[in-house]
Amino acid sequence: MFNASIYTQRRQRLAKDLGSGIVLLPGNNYQPFNYPANTFPFRQDGTFLYFAGLDLAGMALVIDIDAGNDLLFGHDPTIDDVIWEGPLPSLTDLAASAGITQTREIQDLPSFLKNAQSKGQTIHYLMPYHGDLNTQLSNWLNQPQLIASVALIEAIIAQRSYKSDLEIAQMERSLAVTQKIYDLAMRQTIAGKKEYEIVGGVLGIAASNNGQMAYSPIFSVNGHVLHNHYYGNTMQNGQWVVADLGAETDMHYASDLTRTWPVSGTFSPVQRDIYQTVLNAYNRAADAAKPGIAYRDCHLLAWETIAEGLKDMGILEGNPAEMAQLGVPGLFMPHGLGHMIGLDVHDMENLGENYVGYAPGQERSTLMGLKSLRLARPLEAGFVLTIEPGIYFIPPLIDRWEAEGKFKDFINYARLRDFRNEGGCRIEDNFLITDTGARMLGAGVAVPKTIAEVEAVIGK
Repeated sequence: MFNASIYTQRRQRLAKDLGSGIVLLPGNNYQPFNYPANTFPFRQDGTFLYFAGLDLAGMALVIDIDAGNDLLFGHDPTIDDVIWEGPLPSLTDLAASAGITQTREIQDLPSFLKNAQSKGQTIHYLMPYHGDLNTQLSNWLNQPQLIASVALIEAIIAQRSYKSDLEIAQMERSLAVTQKIYDLAMRQTIAGKKEYEIVGGVLGIAASNNGQMAYSPIFSVNGHVLHNHYYGNTMQNGQWVVADLGAETDMHYASDLTRTWPVSGTFSPVQRDIYQTVLNAYNRAADAAKPGIAYRDCHLLAWETIAEGLKDMGILEGNPAEMAQLGVPGLFMPHGLGHMIGLDVHDMENLGENYVGYAPGQERSTLMGLKSLRLARPLEAGFVLTIEPGIYFIPPLIDRWEAEGKFKDFINYARLRDFRNEGGCRIEDNFLITDTGARMLGAGVAVPKTIAEVEAVIGK
């Protein structure tokens, strides 16, 4: 945890921004794997961590703005807890570590909330993303239909969007572990190995550094499947791997990096062209990112660069800038350029993408790819985000567009048939927006990125 004063200051600002009422922030509970006593590894809610820092199940934070009190609801460990989980701190000690002086038993929370409702106090809460919490919160509030507080959502985003130096240091720590992960994954990639052999080592490095993965690993020779969590393929020369891997620290600050490399250790001529185009798009977006520029415009710059490269390969025809505006590159990059990252790998996404990533009045596009852009708003100093352009050849999507005659004046579908089996390619890093531009995090332990750097590492 950070110093207790940090959590106190965060809660005080939240109370000031909201002005009145009660803030109710439940922490997460254990989630059953296949029956109640066998659970998934516990992961605390990001907002609860931000305002309380406590990484244990079964608690709720209440900020009573009207009374000027912060309360931690939970329970003291029972003898059964000690038998099964070992010695645990008291509820009072937990609260003190977060700068909270008042504690109550968790079973007292419904009556506390009922009393607040009887006095006409507004209770601000977020929409739960676990089913058990949805039911629990509905019962606590005696409200069958939950409606999240927009005022609370906006007040939380106003704080969590800007990362402090302490938070940046945590993210640098997570990137140092991710560097170790990529060092293993890239050096152990050889023909004849199963993907899961590499993934097993990846998970081991995260655990051996007192953390876990920030999300399920993506490691596949079928990189055109964007969120591919199947690891049963045998890697062969001529294929290339898309690896999207990121560790998180013991305080749960995330990293999120993607690299693509050839199984053989040497890019084929076609792979070189595709990879260099993606790298050019990455560099152009990174150079453009700075305070005041809408991240949507960075996405369009990346699309324009991808269109330029695909035009050189004979796949596209026409003006790259026009194609970007029309959405032609959506066939090849059907995802957004990036997203916010912090305590959650898609930071605050449970609060609602449009609240987090879009400015008031900024409309979401309907174009393939651009509609999936999680961050479109003008950038500000203190934001931490990912830049992750890619090129993918997705046969079902290609077939659909060709059958519809979509953008047939720009797409050379006959030429595109030669690329159907090229899979996918993506490059991703994490950037802090500074006063003047964007600084890549983890630069001191940078994962190989240029063609020469990648080829120097694979198989060594």
